[in-house]
Amino acid sequence: MKIVFSGGGTLGPVTPLLAIAEAYKEKDPQTKFLWVGTKNGPEKELVVSAGIPFITLTSGKWRRYFSVLNIFDIFKILIGFFQSFFFLLKEKPSLLVSAGGFVSVPLHWAGSLLGIPQWIHQQDWEVGMANKLMAPFADIITVVLNKNLAEFSKKKTVWLGNPVRQQIFRGNKERAKKIFGITTDLPVIFVTGGGTGSLKVNQLVVESIQHLQGFCEIIHLSGKERPQELVEHASKFFSFYHHFQFFKNEMADAYAVADLVISRGGFGSISEIAALAKPAILIPKPGHQFDNVKFIAEAGAAIFVDERTADGNYLAKIVKDLLSDNIEKKRLGKKISSVMPVAKSEEIVSIIDNLVYNYK
Repeated sequence: MKIVFSGGGTLGPVTPLLAIAEAYKEKDPQTKFLWVGTKNGPEKELVVSAGIPFITLTSGKWRRYFSVLNIFDIFKILIGFFQSFFFLLKEKPSLLVSAGGFVSVPLHWAGSLLGIPQWIHQQDWEVGMANKLMAPFADIITVVLNKNLAEFSKKKTVWLGNPVRQQIFRGNKERAKKIFGITTDLPVIFVTGGGTGSLKVNQLVVESIQHLQGFCEIIHLSGKERPQELVEHASKFFSFYHHFQFFKNEMADAYAVADLVISRGGFGSISEIAALAKPAILIPKPGHQFDNVKFIAEAGAAIFVDERTADGNYLAKIVKDLLSDNIEKKRLGKKISSVMPVAKSEEIVSIIDNLVYNYK
């Protein structure tokens, strides 16, 4: 069997698909995987490190607002469609799987024309344009949130939860201390701005450092696509601040040693936080992440920080208040775990088997 995954540009649509690949590989080690991603996105390194061959195809982005770029991107989508068509003829995959991203759209359209089974996974609170464009051709659509069931065809939509890579459960706290240079018994904060990093989160964290000395140690994943001057400058002056641009296999250890996680608002990251029942401060970027985090915060499952009004002093105060309240930390971890269900491996395997072997 051969399965083609697609998606990229950010790591949002990538991490759940890697979890799907991991779950099915355990069931059938002979399964082959291919990944179609973006040329300049952050996903290639992560996908290749998972042992999955990576290729790129031309793709365009359809914006929901008027833009001259939409005209040019129509031609990119057409080119991508024909590239996808011949790619699929050559590879003859048994299944196409996507969790969104515009690189997936022409691929899934071409796959529909060739009669290849398709699985679409919807993560975010708001359904993205790419998934809307692919949904009519999908054979099954899975959703993370129960409320999204009503936004797709009832006949083919299933509430699954979010697939999470098993490797995030394999972190080791003592190993993490050595990897990240943790030398004290102070609480540890793990900060991540998502797959591409976040300039705003980086700024807030650097601004907060001076107020957090003596209260914690900080592991900061800044993102290699973001300017590094601020974080590199801070790391020279504060020994408790440990800065890294990119992780390959260290994510599980960062989670394992963390007493508190500060993250963006993508459901890929939130699902990992929930699976590990970690208390979290979420700083969403404008757009769909605001809706994601609003839902989580209103459920009392995480602390919401608005990047438009927050500064480093405010972030530091929230961190110190939370670190000093063990009862609230435990409550937040337990609550986010209940609000964001994790997809079961056996359900993932069942979906793939039904699509591939029972497809008509």
